[in-house]
Amino acid sequence: MMFLQGVCIVVGIILGLRLFTIQVLSYTAYKAAADGEHKFFKKLFPKRGEIFVKEYRSNQSISPLLSDIGGEKVFPAVMNREYKLVYAVPRDIQEREKTAETLAPILGVEKEKILEKLSKKNDAYEVLKRKLSDEEADRIKDLALTGIHFNTEVYRYYPERDLGGHVFGYLGHNTEKVKGLYGLEGYFDSILRGKEGSLRLETDAIGALIPMGENKTVEAIDGNSLVLTIDRTVQLVTCDRLKAWVLQHGADGGSVIIMDPKTGAILAMCSTPDYAPDEYGKFDIKTYNNPAIFTSYEPGSIFKPITMAIAIEMDKVSPTSTFEDTGEVKIGAFTIKNSDLKAYGRQTMTEVLNKSLNTGIIFAARKIGADAFRKYVKLFGFGDLSGIELDTESAGNINSLNNIKNEIYLATASFGQGLAVTPLQIANAYAALANGGTLMQPYIVDEIIKPDGTNVKTKPKIVRKVISERTASLIGGMLVTVVEKGHGKRAGVPGYYVAGKTGTAQVARKDGKGYETNTTIGSFAGFAPVDDPRFVMLVKIDHPRDVQWAESSAAPLFGELARFLLQYYEVPPDEHK
Repeated sequence: MMFLQGVCIVVGIILGLRLFTIQVLSYTAYKAAADGEHKFFKKLFPKRGEIFVKEYRSNQSISPLLSDIGGEKVFPAVMNREYKLVYAVPRDIQEREKTAETLAPILGVEKEKILEKLSKKNDAYEVLKRKLSDEEADRIKDLALTGIHFNTEVYRYYPERDLGGHVFGYLGHNTEKVKGLYGLEGYFDSILRGKEGSLRLETDAIGALIPMGENKTVEAIDGNSLVLTIDRTVQLVTCDRLKAWVLQHGADGGSVIIMDPKTGAILAMCSTPDYAPDEYGKFDIKTYNNPAIFTSYEPGSIFKPITMAIAIEMDKVSPTSTFEDTGEVKIGAFTIKNSDLKAYGRQTMTEVLNKSLNTGIIFAARKIGADAFRKYVKLFGFGDLSGIELDTESAGNINSLNNIKNEIYLATASFGQGLAVTPLQIANAYAALANGGTLMQPYIVDEIIKPDGTNVKTKPKIVRKVISERTASLIGGMLVTVVEKGHGKRAGVPGYYVAGKTGTAQVARKDGKGYETNTTIGSFAGFAPVDDPRFVMLVKIDHPRDVQWAESSAAPLFGELARFLLQYYEVPPDEHK
């Protein structure tokens, strides 16, 4: 009896310990096994990282969702939100016709489509509908239908749609996996996604779990979150004004890029037409690429300051150097004229930019020479990817500059024709002019937040020194006169010295033969205040219908946004102006 009592006590202790192990220590593994409908390998999905934008002047009254990350006020731009999914296990359903008839009006799905899925008798999983409303889920739960179950899926949620979709990209869902595409979601998909975990359970011959078998759980690792350099308020205002401006001029679209020239940080990046990332399927696939970094175009006269900066840097001309403007330049069988078809006689290089004279900039380009011109154009970043952390960036095309034996290519490139650049490349080149001749690498992610709360801060990166501070200062002064006296008057802001240049570009025909008639792209690029630039900005308006020249399309929008930025960042007016 004592022996039997001892055995019972030992067995009881073993059973107690085993039950404790199963019910407490291994609870997660066994629950996952039960929830997995008897599947012996189940992925454990991590939480996808979220995306935040900064707010320079954070105000709780206008930003109720502001949060604090690392002591800095940020605003959630892309969040995760859980939605219910209803699915069927057809092999468990006996009354398929009745079940389909009951669910159809609740889900808003045709009965025949539901019945088709329920008729797969040996199937263990058929999705009936995703992203259920609370009302739909509650009505189905109340019915307690056999073989009908719920699961939870995580989708992206955008607190403010007006921040735009091109920058963020979207999260594509299919039956195989979820993948980030375009924009930040595409570029950072691997680190936003995190790392999936797994559950492996060992079973016996009849499929029963072996308690003492090799059962292993690997927990998922959540994705990293991103804090952008984008200023929420600047982005909202910029996107709003761009959309209104494009609508006002009946344009095909447009882009605006605002950067900090000293660091390369993107403060705002907007393009229209845009798309809603959470409803990407409703939009044409052509809208997914971000025009600010993907769409290349012939920039026109906003390229002239680049040519002039090269000529001054090489000591070939100065702001006061003169040439005789006859109104045209003949190169072989070609004749290039000024855009206004006028001749102005003796003109300085400053007046060349003020009046945007094609003849004058060709004069400077000839002084430079084809080899040196091509070298410096590449130094300014044209023809190469900038390295910004966004998917589908384009490098543009400056291959025409390889035709050094044909002078016509040098001549047309000097005023922005015959080569293709992206809006970001133009903005970054002007940022180099504003930054004392130093080209910075543009970036849009300020820091990466790891799941454990630690962060990796982005450090501004110098690409190279392109021109001297002296040259940059001289060009800045020349561009101020363009705004004060030339075609850029409507880009000016009272009380501030604004530097900038207009550009009215022709659009190459799709068949490659010449240019489209009555189709132009208006651009304005510049920075302010000229002595200590707080921002550099590129405004591009595609095919405005009511005006022809950039001084009436892009320049006024630049001036409006520049006025807002100078006030928003509390930049004091120049006391000498």
